[in-house]
Amino acid sequence: QVQLVESGGGLVQPGGSLRLSCAALGSIRSIGAMDWYRQAPGKQRELVAGSTSGGTTNYAESVKGRFTISRDNAKNTVYLQMNNLKSEDTAVYYCRITSFIFTYWGQGTQVTVSS
Repeated sequence: QVQLVESGGGLVQPGGSLRLSCAALGSIRSIGAMDWYRQAPGKQRELVAGSTSGGTTNYAESVKGRFTISRDNAKNTVYLQMNNLKSEDTAVYYCRITSFIFTYWGQGTQVTVSS
C-alpha cells in the first residue's frame, strides 16, 4: 500500500513563502512523474508544477519565476518552494506521483494567502 503524506501548508501574507513536501510511503518503485496540482474553491484542479524522472520540469504560466519544484528520489519526496505568494495562489495543493501504471494522490494541504 502506498500513501502520500503532504506537509507545509498554512496561512501566509502576500509576498511570503511556503515550502510544501510530499513523501511517498510504502512499497513504491520506479517513480515516474512527481507533480503538484491545486484546486481553488469553485475551480477545477490544475497542474501547478511537474517533474519527470529524467529531471525535466514544467510550470503553469501563473507561477513561473515564483515556484520551484524539486525532488529527492532517494527519499521518494517531492517539494514545492513557493515564493512571492499572491492571494490567487490560495487553494488546496495536492501532490501526484506515478509509478508504472499507477497514479497516487496526496490528501491535500491548504495554502491560504491573505493579509
